Amino acid sequence: MLGFICALGIEVEGIVNMMTEKEETTVAKITYVKGLIDGKEVVCCECGMGKVNAAMSTQIMIDLYHPEAIINSGIAGSLSGDIKIGDLVISDDCVQHDMDGTEMGEPLGQVQFNDELRTYFPADKAVADKLHEACKTVEGVSLFRGRIASGDVFIVSHDRRQKLAETFGALACEMEGAAVGTVCYRNGVPFAILRSISDDFNSNEYMDYMKFRVIAAERSIKAIAAFIKAF
Repeated sequence: MLGFICALGIEVEGIVNMMTEKEETTVAKITYVKGLIDGKEVVCCECGMGKVNAAMSTQIMIDLYHPEAIINSGIAGSLSGDIKIGDLVISDDCVQHDMDGTEMGEPLGQVQFNDELRTYFPADKAVADKLHEACKTVEGVSLFRGRIASGDVFIVSHDRRQKLAETFGALACEMEGAAVGTVCYRNGVPFAILRSISDDFNSNEYMDYMKFRVIAAERSIKAIAAFIKAF
């Protein structure tokens, strides 16, 4: 079974509309829809905004459905002048950019577990490679691979985006992916993040995000459909 955790309800609707034999289960007020797409078992949910919602949704999905891989999809802001609105970014790894223990001498982004310290959470290469191939079927966009930075803050300022790019070498910023990645990593579940760029690196406003998120979500859905078919 493949799991999809989406930041946007319109993405979940796109996946559910492709399903047959649908079943719904609600846990902690999160609705999971399971069904078949191209004969393959798939489950998806809308996680809500932010890292806590994303982490909660991920753990529940793992416990209930035991997916062989999880994809977190959604929209993101560009952290590079080369990455434009509508382009697609796939994670090689991810980082929680707002995890800040620097006053204790820790690196920015480092997460302290009971048994290890880790800053970057690697996506599964095989899953990311298959996602990459699927994204090539989406016409009219450029495709990028690299680091995605997540935090509980909606970042509009060019200066703040520039700082994230310089600090972490990340290509895109959003609010959920690294939380999904952290939970998958600790559970030993392969994962990857797919983000469609909804707002530009050099010039962006909240209204740009609202305007372009529908287009960005449509492109993500096309890539997900191709990924499921080829998996």
